[in-house]
Amino acid sequence: MENRVAIVGAGVSGLLACKYALEKGFRPIVFEADETVGGCWAHTLDSTKLQNIKDAYRFSDFPWPCSVKDVFPSHSQVMEYLQSYALHFGLSSYIKFNSKVLSIDYVGESYEEIESWHLWGGTGKPFGSNGKWHIRVQDAKSCTIEVYQAEFVILCIGQFSGLPNIPDLPPDQGPDVFHGKVLHVMDYTALNSSSAQEFVKNKRVTIIGSHKSAMDLAAVCANINGPKYPCTVIQRTAHWFLPNDSISGYGLGLLYFNRLAGFLDHKPGETFLLRTLATLLSPLRLGISKLVECYLKWRLPLKKYGLLPKYRFYENVYAIQIAMTPENFVNRLEEGSIVIKNSTGFKFCREGLIIDGETKPLETDIVIFATGFKGDQKLKNIFASPVFQKYIMGSPTSTLPLYRQIIHPRIPQLAIIGYSESLSNLTTSEIRCQWLTQFLGGRMELPSITEMEKDIKIWDEYIKKYNGKYFRRSSIGAAYIWYNDQLCRDMGRKTRRKKGIFAELFAPYAAQDYVALTDEM
Repeated sequence: MENRVAIVGAGVSGLLACKYALEKGFRPIVFEADETVGGCWAHTLDSTKLQNIKDAYRFSDFPWPCSVKDVFPSHSQVMEYLQSYALHFGLSSYIKFNSKVLSIDYVGESYEEIESWHLWGGTGKPFGSNGKWHIRVQDAKSCTIEVYQAEFVILCIGQFSGLPNIPDLPPDQGPDVFHGKVLHVMDYTALNSSSAQEFVKNKRVTIIGSHKSAMDLAAVCANINGPKYPCTVIQRTAHWFLPNDSISGYGLGLLYFNRLAGFLDHKPGETFLLRTLATLLSPLRLGISKLVECYLKWRLPLKKYGLLPKYRFYENVYAIQIAMTPENFVNRLEEGSIVIKNSTGFKFCREGLIIDGETKPLETDIVIFATGFKGDQKLKNIFASPVFQKYIMGSPTSTLPLYRQIIHPRIPQLAIIGYSESLSNLTTSEIRCQWLTQFLGGRMELPSITEMEKDIKIWDEYIKKYNGKYFRRSSIGAAYIWYNDQLCRDMGRKTRRKKGIFAELFAPYAAQDYVALTDEM
């Protein structure tokens, strides 16, 4: 009988999972809730640009078209690139659009049996157990529900969509007491361009948030309204932003995307020699960080406008909190079209918001939360089983317990691609998909459940140490190349991917270095 593979989500990770599954002879079915591919890119502001330079955000075997000259491609260019990839490799015919997965349920093995397994799935094989997944899918247009079955499920739902993170406030301090409009940035990006512009035109807009989506939205409002109706951004924590120029983009790659940079940081499971080397080189890591900080403080008026972070730049890199400033952002600050306020808290009132430390209410017409998403809760909610929900969430004080950030040791016949972040999400997702399809094709074996759980604990300690309060996002940050090396070793592939020692040490690693891993002998 054919082993059926189901993929949830047709964003970057879902497209890659589909492409590599097809190469291994599977005929996957991809469920996508929207009408198009792209994932979170289909729900961003039209003005949003790529945060990586395009050379660091590309498929290994599908370069950007020559027509794209920008170092940081626009939203429309990224969407066209992803759509072209799906068309080039014939993926669209395997995608069921407007098909929202409501839940997945594993049927055929008892939880007692699963708990007793020494090997993943009982046999260590991708299709070794007697169970299968029941997938409840709702048609977005007719609202009818159909149940599909598959022997293996690949979840590619990411963590930056679907379930908005709205701060909890007491009832008498929440949105209900406010006489204006309150929404999440997810709701704003769902509007078409003309409706979105009209919604904020000649309105006093206040944005709650401090990262990329908050600043992008502030720039949009400022461009529409100018200084007559300034957009106010209330942030709790300032993050390091880079100028939107090629120097920053390529410089970041030279400082953090090469193998030499990896020697400056400790890594999970490192040898004594590498641990000693990282300790000895830690002053250099700090020096590089200070150098970047000096450049950014010279290049951008961070202190003047309350945008100067209280922590080191390298901490931003580790937790994948770096972002590029929107176009003309500094100009909008200087003309008064954007106002930054730093505060640890706020509450709603009839006229708008009362910010901690201020006595006079901030009068506003619209409040937009740019406070991110609850990615871990979204992942939990897709499982019908409370037992599997508990498995996937792990402890609230730990990262998501995934081996190689892909496989949960106690959940059979399932993989997760694209949840854990890296310095180049597309590249990492592609390597993960190649790793996974090698396993699905019987070319690779998993260690025992006990060994996987030991490895998960090592990575958990590393991520919590270097990601701080952002540990639940499971970002591999500075261990980007180290992590890729592990996946290559698992597949029996060489880890040194460059030609020559100089290139190996100093040249940034990118998708092209990992092309056709599944074809190597």
